[in-house]
Amino acid sequence: MDKINVLVIVTAVSIFISVLLIIFLITVKTRHKVSNGLFAVFLMINAIDISEPLFNMVADGPSNLGVFKNMFVFLQIPVFYLYVLSVCYSDFKLKPKYLLHALPFLIANLTLLSRFYGVDTASKIHFIENRQSMIELKFNHILLHVQMIVYFVAVFRVLRKSKKLYLENYAGKNINSYHWLFQFTVVLSVVYAIALLKNILKFTDYAYISEWIKVGLLLLSLFIICWYLFKALNNPELFRNVDSKLKLVSEIVSEEKSSEDSAVHKTEYNEELLRLKKYMAEEKPFLNSSLTIQDISSEIEIPVRDLSLLINHQLGQHFYDFVNTYRIENAMNILKDETKSKVTILEILYEVGFNSKSSFNTAFKKHTGTTPTLYRKSL
Repeated sequence: MDKINVLVIVTAVSIFISVLLIIFLITVKTRHKVSNGLFAVFLMINAIDISEPLFNMVADGPSNLGVFKNMFVFLQIPVFYLYVLSVCYSDFKLKPKYLLHALPFLIANLTLLSRFYGVDTASKIHFIENRQSMIELKFNHILLHVQMIVYFVAVFRVLRKSKKLYLENYAGKNINSYHWLFQFTVVLSVVYAIALLKNILKFTDYAYISEWIKVGLLLLSLFIICWYLFKALNNPELFRNVDSKLKLVSEIVSEEKSSEDSAVHKTEYNEELLRLKKYMAEEKPFLNSSLTIQDISSEIEIPVRDLSLLINHQLGQHFYDFVNTYRIENAMNILKDETKSKVTILEILYEVGFNSKSSFNTAFKKHTGTTPTLYRKSL
């Protein structure tokens, strides 16, 4: 079987699976329709992008539709960026201003208007045959490279900020979602880097290598997307956590008026700290696996801004770690209790407010330097 047949078969299978995933995403009953819709659009654009081998089987020479189809790649990364925003921020909504993300797509098509879209078939053939010297194609390739770099940097910045906001304001199980989304983004960026290499080789004497890379990318990207959807759809509540209106503690600190004001507030912070510790010890809110800083704020009547500064800045701990410290200390007391020697580690972690064994083990080892099992055996 030659490489052309392999490419056609792999493309057909990839598009078929992508269509099934798209249908599932847009029909499944969920309150997160915007996120699912954006990922479905991302898959659809990807399917359009990889459909070239099938399109060439029915196309009679170069056409406006064929080239216009290729230009959809300029929409893929912007849609992924919007998808990341939608899964990181609980209050995400589609807004008219997001249409600006289609600007590179429009620019890329406008560059081809005079010497490709608006000419006859013979001129189109000449344009394709001499593509290595066509300034429009060179410009579009540079634009695509720049766009990918800018958007992937933007995506990683969103992930970093939203994860930090989560650690400063939440203490649930959802931190794993950022790890998965970060991993997916890293792998996806590698795939796009390889795709850019493939496109560069297409304009050289090594075009045959480009075709084999295309086959590998089709298989790899399909596997990655299926893996990510499996993770996300099996854990639908692990995303959409952070309110985009929240501010990082570093931003709040920079807004503090003056050193005199800070000195005046020092006594207040000490009083608030005593109130916070008393509340944590007596009421044990950390047993709630979905505890947020807003929950504690409303209970002890300390503004969220002040409470965030108290924990994340004055104590030097993320809210996530602050709450987990109480959970771990509670777990240690249970492990020390001889009357509860038959209580399993799994039962203990759920009892003290954790939702997964991995997050419990990580927090326990961070706090004690050992695992729960070894800690129990050492007693």
